[in-house]
Amino acid sequence: MILSVKKITLVFVPAFVGISHTHAEVTGNLGYNSEYYYRGVLQKSSSANGGVYFEKGSVSGGIWGADVGDGIEYDIYASYNHDWGNEFITSVGFTGYFYTGEFDDTYKELNLNLSYQWLSFEYSSGTWDGGNNNTDDYDFMAITAEHKGFYGKYGNFSDEFDGDYFELGYTTQVGGFDAGIALVFSSEELSDQFDSNGVPTASEALIFSLSKSFDL
Repeated sequence: MILSVKKITLVFVPAFVGISHTHAEVTGNLGYNSEYYYRGVLQKSSSANGGVYFEKGSVSGGIWGADVGDGIEYDIYASYNHDWGNEFITSVGFTGYFYTGEFDDTYKELNLNLSYQWLSFEYSSGTWDGGNNNTDDYDFMAITAEHKGFYGKYGNFSDEFDGDYFELGYTTQVGGFDAGIALVFSSEELSDQFDSNGVPTASEALIFSLSKSFDL
């Protein structure tokens, strides 16, 4: 997931309260991004990805992987969620980010998500195994507004990581595929761009994505 002047990985949603006795649902997904960005940080230009997602009642989890150039990033996540009614949903869970190559070191997070109708909030508290003192602690918070496929997000890192970003995008279905376009504006702490003196500068990126989900 590389961060701090480096980079970062996946996303994660569901979480807390009782398990119902409904049938389990298992789905798979495959996708492609013109540039793989996560939380405002470039991971790789032109990246394929895929995963398997499990859900039974309020319990969900899965594994997701992406090409990061030097090996594969694979993320494992699990959560509980509760629907309080009137489109108010809370969730809590765990996400681990792992790598088969030397692209980055392991990240582990506790995740909290709240959503009400078109507005959602996420908070993650994590550790990174690549810090100067063996591990670095970090916090991530984001707020997202959505309406009819359009969305806007602001995300911010704190503690031993720093930086923030804005993301504006639109998603829709085209021929049975999920298609998306997004603009990402990252601060210099998260940027992959530099000025003539080699100093990081704020960056902008235009990203196209295409994915397909299917039952297993």
